[in-house]
Amino acid sequence: MKQKLVIGTRGSKLALWQANYVAACLRERYPEVVIELKNMVTTGDRILDVPLAKIGGKGLFTKELEVAMLSSEIDLAVHSLKDMPTDLPEGLILAAVTDRVDPGDALISPEYKTLANLPVNAKVGTSSLRRKAQLLHARPDLTIVDLRGNLDTRLKKLTTENLDAIMLAVAGLKRLGWDEHITQVLPQDICLPAVGQGALALEARENDAETLAMLEFLNHEPTRLATLAERAFLAEAEGGCQIPIGVYGQLNQQGQLSLNAVIMSPDGREAVRDTIVGSPAEAAAIGQTLAVRMLDHGGREILAKLFEAK
Repeated sequence: MKQKLVIGTRGSKLALWQANYVAACLRERYPEVVIELKNMVTTGDRILDVPLAKIGGKGLFTKELEVAMLSSEIDLAVHSLKDMPTDLPEGLILAAVTDRVDPGDALISPEYKTLANLPVNAKVGTSSLRRKAQLLHARPDLTIVDLRGNLDTRLKKLTTENLDAIMLAVAGLKRLGWDEHITQVLPQDICLPAVGQGALALEARENDAETLAMLEFLNHEPTRLATLAERAFLAEAEGGCQIPIGVYGQLNQQGQLSLNAVIMSPDGREAVRDTIVGSPAEAAAIGQTLAVRMLDHGGREILAKLFEAK
């Protein structure tokens, strides 16, 4: 067993909460091991004045941490799983996926409370193309405003930019104790979450057997299987985090893996939805199968138009 572990993390309040949560779990499990945190700045943190979709979604919040891992500057990195590309750099693997917190998307609107109550042409802030497409599908009249920055910055912009509402992930708000701001959790028939939303990912070097063994207890198998199907779906659809895809997997009461997904045009006008149920042991195949089926039934045309526009 290692005598010291260095955890790489971004410096935002949420990223630090996540890294400190993992550090606390490790300290409790291995009280004799020194656990250190190393703050790092990623590309996604530096570029705050350009929409994520325009600077490319893959690896914006993970690349610098991964370089540090490969050079043995840090032993592991803690990410929001939704920020992780489906293809990891050679030599790195997902060592553990933690128990998922609420995967939902929150509407924050102190005046209007719910999506249905927003006035015609209401201004809604979000940095997510996925949320934008699903919002516009439900409410084509809305004006979507790009919203970048950390959670506290985005909450402040609700007032400073005179927005009627903003959209944020429920999990992040709950982790920071800010869930009192939530006025509505959108139902999944309106807004399916991002791949891996609500789960934390622990990334480590593939050949670092000691670290991998020490992280095993943090893995939550039902969440790992569900998100494995989600990530397989995204990989098959050839999408990064900034294309309008929503997908959510869960183990049902019968022990089967259920996967719901939607592929949308950015304006929300075109949508392909589908569901698949199968054995958790075939999680990756379930995700791939659903993606192929949806691509064959209109999804491929929707994504082709998006890539042509870029």
